[in-house]
Amino acid sequence: ILILQATQVASLQLCRQIKEQKLLGWIYCIVINDLPEIAIETMGRDPNWELRECAQALENGADAYLRISSISNQDSAISVAEHRLLKAQIHAGLRGVQLYRKAMHTNDFLSRIALVDPLTELSNRRAMEWELPRQVENAFRKSTPLSLIILDVDYFKSINDNYGHPVGDRALKLLASRLKHNLRIQDSLFRYGGEEFVIILSHTDTQEARAVANRVRHIISDQPFQIDRRLVLPITISLGVASLNKNKDDHRGESLLRCADQNLRIAKSNGRNRVYCCCNH
Repeated sequence: ILILQATQVASLQLCRQIKEQKLLGWIYCIVINDLPEIAIETMGRDPNWELRECAQALENGADAYLRISSISNQDSAISVAEHRLLKAQIHAGLRGVQLYRKAMHTNDFLSRIALVDPLTELSNRRAMEWELPRQVENAFRKSTPLSLIILDVDYFKSINDNYGHPVGDRALKLLASRLKHNLRIQDSLFRYGGEEFVIILSHTDTQEARAVANRVRHIISDQPFQIDRRLVLPITISLGVASLNKNKDDHRGESLLRCADQNLRIAKSNGRNRVYCCCNH
């Protein structure tokens, strides 16, 4: 809650600037006119002066406008009533702020549900479909390289069939964690669906992307996964790599994603546990 003086031009400017900022719009602004009694009596000859003052404050984003008599006013009844009104406005502002905070928490929760995979706690396919066009457009605009990896867990169905879905889920969680902690800071990791994951590699050309993919493959295959005290599973992955071709690819990343998916299928058909990268899409 912010209390401002109506007599200060800077107060209304500040109020307007606050309300124009999306992240600050929740601040409850109370504008108070505390002119001395003599000034109020002089202005009071114009019956509309206070209406204009109030309108100006509200037009500049104020949530409330109050006129508080001078502290020297001897009429205690007026003083008590004015302070009661001010207190009521402050409580009204607090209720508004609390409702805003609850709404923000709800929005954060709903965004997490919408954009985060509950099993692996990675960003999900919907998040990837929002992020990929943004990064592709940025790469076109700044003429920077961009690459993408789609990876798939080899023979994942047999893990579910032989050990059950809880073990399969545990394997995916461990694999996601290992990926997340071994990627570069500029890489964006998503669970694409099932046992497939997507990595967007910003500022990364084909050669670098192939190196990242091979490093990721070894990170997964070289160290078996400790599912529980008694079960250790070796897991391998196949990876398809594609790099943005500014002469052929669209600005939404759909053709880039399609090329990486085709390369993934080739990697799997060539024996799995390998990287395939073809630049001629």
